[in-house]
Amino acid sequence: MSKRVFDRRDFLRSVGCGVAAIAFGGCTETLAVKRGKVKRPNIILIMSDDMGFSDIGCYGSEIDTPNLNKLAANGLRFTQFYNTARCCPTRASLMSGLYQHQAGVGHMMGDRGYEGYRGDLSNRCVTIAEVLKTAGYGTYMAGKWHLTPNTRPGTSQHNWPRQRGFDRFFGTIHGAGSFFDPNSLTLDNKLIAPWKDFYYTDAITDYASRFIKEHKGDNPFFMYVAYTAAHWPMHAREKDIAKYKGRYKGGWDALRKERYERLKKMGLVDSKWPLTPRDPGVPAWEDEKMKEWNERRMEVYATMVDSMDQGVGRIVKTLEEKGELDNTLIFFLQDNGGCAEEYGSRGAVKPDPSKPVELKPMGPDELQLNMQPKVTRDGRPVRTGVGVMPGPADTYIAYGRAWANASNTPFRLYKHWVHEGGISTPLIVHWPARVRAKAELRSQPGHLIDIMATSVDVAGADYPTEYKGNKIIPMQGRSLAPAFDNKPIRRDEGLFWEHEGNRAVRKGDWKLVSRYPGKWELYNMKADRTEMNDLFEKRPEIAKELVRCIMTGPGGVSWFRGTN
Repeated sequence: MSKRVFDRRDFLRSVGCGVAAIAFGGCTETLAVKRGKVKRPNIILIMSDDMGFSDIGCYGSEIDTPNLNKLAANGLRFTQFYNTARCCPTRASLMSGLYQHQAGVGHMMGDRGYEGYRGDLSNRCVTIAEVLKTAGYGTYMAGKWHLTPNTRPGTSQHNWPRQRGFDRFFGTIHGAGSFFDPNSLTLDNKLIAPWKDFYYTDAITDYASRFIKEHKGDNPFFMYVAYTAAHWPMHAREKDIAKYKGRYKGGWDALRKERYERLKKMGLVDSKWPLTPRDPGVPAWEDEKMKEWNERRMEVYATMVDSMDQGVGRIVKTLEEKGELDNTLIFFLQDNGGCAEEYGSRGAVKPDPSKPVELKPMGPDELQLNMQPKVTRDGRPVRTGVGVMPGPADTYIAYGRAWANASNTPFRLYKHWVHEGGISTPLIVHWPARVRAKAELRSQPGHLIDIMATSVDVAGADYPTEYKGNKIIPMQGRSLAPAFDNKPIRRDEGLFWEHEGNRAVRKGDWKLVSRYPGKWELYNMKADRTEMNDLFEKRPEIAKELVRCIMTGPGGVSWFRGTN
C-alpha cells in the first residue's frame, strides 16, 4: 500500500475531467436550540477502536453487548453512518467537525510537508470541547487521543487534550499500545505509570465515571470516551476470555453467514444486497491449518468488545445514579472498519523461546515509552509470532485478516480503504428527553463531521469564525437533529473520502470509489451497498457528475498536493 501524499491529478484521472483545486466547505443548516428556552443536554461521545460494522449485538454480532443493545433499543440506530477509514484521521474529523485534511491529519502522525498532512491538529480548527466550553459546558475526556506526534516526556503539549479544550483528561496520547501497560499514559498533563491490576478498558471507564460523578454545578457537560478496544494487541483477562471458549469453532465462513442473516432480519441490510465473497486472501475455514490459534484470537477479540460494553454499562449506571440519563445525548460509533493488519501475527515466535532472555523488570513508577513493550512489568519478554496464544500481557498479537473479513460483514475491504468495509460504522443515538422513537432505524447518510454540527445545535453553542487569534474553517457537517425525527438531512455537496490514495465521493445513492492505485468504480448504494455491481462503464455520466460535485465544492482547505 502506498503511503505517499496523494496527488489531486490521481483523484480526477479516468473520468475525463481537468485538474482543479479540490476543496470542501459548507454552511450548516441547524435547528439550534436557543439558550434558556430548553434545558441543554449533557453530551457523551463514545468511540471504539478497530471494530467492524457487525461487531456489536444490535448490529448483527454474536458478541454479548447488552448495554449497547439497550441503548439502541431505547434510541436510534443509523444504518449509513461513515468514518474516515483510519484511527487518527477519524479522531481529527470527529473532534473538529471538518474533513481530516482540513484539520491537518490526512494520514498519520508524520509531517509530509503539505497542509492536509501535517500529522498534528491544526490551529485553524476548534475541537468540540473548545466550542462547548464557550457555552458553559464542563469538558472531560477518557481514552485515546492520537492527534499529535508529541507523546514523550519533554515534548510540546500544545495539542494535548487539556490544551484543546478539555477540563480533565485521563488516557493515552499515542495511538496503540498494551492494554496492561500502555505507552504515553497520562492524567491531565502528566505522564504516569499504570497501577496494580491495571487493564486499560476498565481504567477508561473508571475515569469516565469519576468525571461524571465529580462534575459540579447546573451547567451540562461534554465527555469524549475513546476506548482502544478492540485494537491490537489482543489483550484480555483469562477469566473473561473463558466466556467465549469454543464459540468460534465454526470458523470465519460460518460466522459471516450467521451475521449476514441477523443483519437482514434486523433490517440493517437489504436482502437484495448479496454477502460479499470471502476475501481471496483468506483460506476457507476447512483448509485452515492453525484452527486452535485462530479460534483463540477471535475469542480474545470478542472478550475485548464485551469488556468495553460492560464499561458502557457502568457509565450509563453512573448517569442514572446522578439522575442525568434522561437528558444526556449519548453517541456510540467506531473509528474505522475491522483491521486486516497482522501486527505480531506473522513469522517465527520472537524472542526465540529456545534461547533464554534475561530482562530487567520495569519499576513501578517507570514510564512505558514503547508502543510494543519489550518486557512486562514483572520481567517477562513480550512475544509475537504465529502460534503465540494472545490474551496475556506478555503477548502482542492481532486478530488478523480473516476475522476482520467477518467483522465487516457484509461489506468489502477493511480499515485503510474507503469501500464500505473500511468506512461504515454503527451509530447509536440515545437521548430519552428528546428522541422519543425507540428501536428505530435511520437510513439518512451521515459522517463524523456531523457530530460537531449536532453538538453545537443541541447545546445552543456558537461556532467561532476566529479562535485564539486564528481564522477557523467553517463546519463541514449537518446537524443530525432532523434525522432524530426521521426527517431528511440536506447535503447537496455530497460526502468525501481520501486516505493513502484510496478515494471516494458519495452523493445521494451514488458512490464513486477507487482502491489505490486501481480504477474508479461506481455503485448505487440503494441497490448495491455491498459494492458488487460496478456501473462505471454503464453510467459514465454519473461518475463525471460526482467529480464535478468535488470540483465545485463551496470552499475550504484543499486536500491534495499542488493546491492552495
